[in-house]
Amino acid sequence: MTTTTTTKARGGFSLRDVTKTYGTGEATVHALRGVDLEVPPGELVVVLGPSGSGKTTLLNVLGGIESADGGRISAAGEELTGRAPARLAGFRRDHVGFVFQFFNLIPTLTARENVELIVELTGRGTRERVPELLEAVGLSDRADHFPAQLSGGQQQRVAIARALVTDPDLVLADEPTGALDTRTGRTILDLLQRAAREGRTVLMVTHNASVADMADRVVTMHDGRVESVDRNERPVDAADVSW
Repeated sequence: MTTTTTTKARGGFSLRDVTKTYGTGEATVHALRGVDLEVPPGELVVVLGPSGSGKTTLLNVLGGIESADGGRISAAGEELTGRAPARLAGFRRDHVGFVFQFFNLIPTLTARENVELIVELTGRGTRERVPELLEAVGLSDRADHFPAQLSGGQQQRVAIARALVTDPDLVLADEPTGALDTRTGRTILDLLQRAAREGRTVLMVTHNASVADMADRVVTMHDGRVESVDRNERPVDAADVSW
């Protein structure tokens, strides 16, 4: 049964006629073609679609990693349209937690230090919260291990802790369960679902259609466009997701 929370919801977003292209001439790739999407604060949203459908580009422009070529974007109460790179960086620092597909951990830092570094770089969150988050992801006993000493699933859990340590309004996760076993995958899904139930907005890109069962809203993309948006009235718990 889905639990409820009284925590204030944060981090909704809106995209209106958003476009993004890469390359020029015959090499032009239309990654986003007039995307319209609106999500209220505090929802867990799953984005489905084949490779090349624009899912990761959607995450990048929403999180301020890249600028859109056209259209309007607002997120977490801020207008992102036309922002200079420095102001987009400020938006990422103040509002967004990223979970990258390939972890992006710093190999010369331990698990604990990788999470602490985000606190130092952003000035948000506290060092005291790091042990709590590492315990939440089941890595208290691996806190002093370097990424090369951790399995892929353990590295991904460090990435989850790093994304949440600043208490972001918006959590963006790109294929967070890719290539993971069922048990580890469900652990990561549970962490993301808990983040949404605690009031954050979570947008998760995945190829695994069964994950859609736990979402509040399911967005299907194809060829750079939003093909459908479906509301899930009864999301299941992450532990009950079929794999």
